Amino acid sequence: MVRRTVTALLLIVTILPAVYFGGVLYFLYMSIFVVTAAVEYAHIFQITKFEPSLPLTVGGTLLILFIRTFMPAWSELAFAGLILLAMTIHIFAYERGRDQAALDFVITVGGFTYLGWVAAYIIDLRMLPQGAWWVMLVFPVIWMTDSGAYMIGARYGQHKMFKRISPKKSWEGYLAGVFMGVIYGGFLAFAYTKFGHLQLDVTQGALLGLVISASSILGDLGESLFKRFANEKDSGTFLPGHGGAFDRVDSLIWAAVIGFFWIHFFLL
Repeated sequence: MVRRTVTALLLIVTILPAVYFGGVLYFLYMSIFVVTAAVEYAHIFQITKFEPSLPLTVGGTLLILFIRTFMPAWSELAFAGLILLAMTIHIFAYERGRDQAALDFVITVGGFTYLGWVAAYIIDLRMLPQGAWWVMLVFPVIWMTDSGAYMIGARYGQHKMFKRISPKKSWEGYLAGVFMGVIYGGFLAFAYTKFGHLQLDVTQGALLGLVISASSILGDLGESLFKRFANEKDSGTFLPGHGGAFDRVDSLIWAAVIGFFWIHFFLL
């Protein structure tokens, strides 16, 4: 618990300047976590004897993040090109005797699609008007959702949600996490409107918190699906007391995507 707390405090201290300044600093900070998660993703499947292309999974993830951030007009071309390149690589792998090359191709593409294209919304969220404020609303909501679910679920959880994928998760913990997300969404909307640069009433903030906290658990469960498939407890050891980078960004990816589009369509 001490290591977990120290790591969490260090993450909070280091993320604040990245969020505040945005641009290259924010890109580099988030890319470290997402690209490391891509490495862990590939290793998870390598444990199960699949052979996704590690260079393409990791390099494709970084390329998509970079182009989506700095050269968005080229993003579709880059994404399509990576898929074609992946197919080419695994065609040759099959010809050399790799009978599972078709599934390796699917895993490779799934990696840079999820951790490149989808996770890029973590960066897109910061690029919205008043993006720093939106990041500091969405991120704390998901952090408090996870904390509330963990504390209440560990102590009072009786009714399991997904016994095979994540046997420790309970409906009690889930509802507690959603409650925390709603409370913090409303509170931060009030605080940032009164003392910051957002124009957001408490109801709008609470609703955003509800949407994010209720759905982001699927990101956690999705990563757990991969780990259970490989019979692994954590995706890696990147963060002391917290596991791997993928363990930290799993819910955040969903929160960023859902938060981005909710803000874009309903709050701007």
